[in-house]
Amino acid sequence: MKGQQKVWVLAGILWGLSVSAFAQPDTPVSETELPDESAAPSPWLLVPKVSSTPKVGTSAGFLAGYLFSLDQDSTSSMVGAVGSYSNTDSFLGGLFARTFWNGDSRRLQVFAGGGRINNDYSDFLGSGLPAATTDEMKAFFTRYLHEIDNQWFVGVQGVYTNYLIAGDDFRTQEILKLAGLNGVDSGALGLVLMYDSRNNQNAPVSGIHFTANNFAYREALGGEENFDSLNLDFRQYLPHGDGHVLAYHVSGRWTHDAPNGGYSSVTLRGYTRGQYLAPHSTSVEVEERLHVRNRFSINLFAGAACLYGDGEECGDSDNLYLSYGLGGQYVIKPSENMVVTMDYAKGEGDNSGFYLRFGQAF
Repeated sequence: MKGQQKVWVLAGILWGLSVSAFAQPDTPVSETELPDESAAPSPWLLVPKVSSTPKVGTSAGFLAGYLFSLDQDSTSSMVGAVGSYSNTDSFLGGLFARTFWNGDSRRLQVFAGGGRINNDYSDFLGSGLPAATTDEMKAFFTRYLHEIDNQWFVGVQGVYTNYLIAGDDFRTQEILKLAGLNGVDSGALGLVLMYDSRNNQNAPVSGIHFTANNFAYREALGGEENFDSLNLDFRQYLPHGDGHVLAYHVSGRWTHDAPNGGYSSVTLRGYTRGQYLAPHSTSVEVEERLHVRNRFSINLFAGAACLYGDGEECGDSDNLYLSYGLGGQYVIKPSENMVVTMDYAKGEGDNSGFYLRFGQAF
């Protein structure tokens, strides 16, 4: 189960965050000085990124968004685009929308995108052989939530993915065939139950966020397989001291009758999603977010995950995955409490990574 793909440290530069060509950027908030409420913040958000990864080479990308409010009592909504391109001719891109209205009691998320990823493995699926694959992907996701009681929501969600893995040589194709990892064409619908008492949707410092949802993948919805998945996710944010926050995250994913392409994977920082697979997964992460000054904070984190099913159990150390690391975050838009985070994570063996992201890890 535990492949030995070699993962090099990701390197990147994030500079000129929250740059807008159409309006003045937000003014930094001083510890002894209140922000000027009369100056309207820019509705535009542009986050350029440069990174180097073992799977897609050196890549440059962006997140561009436009912020707007549907009512005064709701979190700002955002529509935008994301994209990246690498020197290995890999690319990813998509359009997204995240909307809140009626005092945050109605919520809608939509994403549509796709891309092509060229992968180079030094030890593919534990075979001891190098391999090169090309992954083609198309995806669509939507979720609607409706508040039914104080901070309790119910909703529906749907997803469609067309994910094709092709080996770049005969040997790799044969390995993929034997492993049953030729991709998955799937469509699913599901239900969502959520509790959300977070003080902020972008970078919370207090409250609880709990989600339980399922996906029923069916051939009638455009897929090639009939299988089911159940997902649970619990997050709590505990403020302490001068802007410090202790956050922890517990999650799990369980599948029934899933093909290999629908298996669960390790989602901890420091590991490549899809590198290790099993029917079920559980994980826990803890992160201490220490406020340093003004817009800057330092993050210290650690986590553990287990992959199991098909006769494998968490009592076997080969099915356990550890991760730890450090990073930082910077508030790029104080009016919306939006942040960019940078993390370095170390997993077992050669697994490691450096991440630049819009928003927090959880």
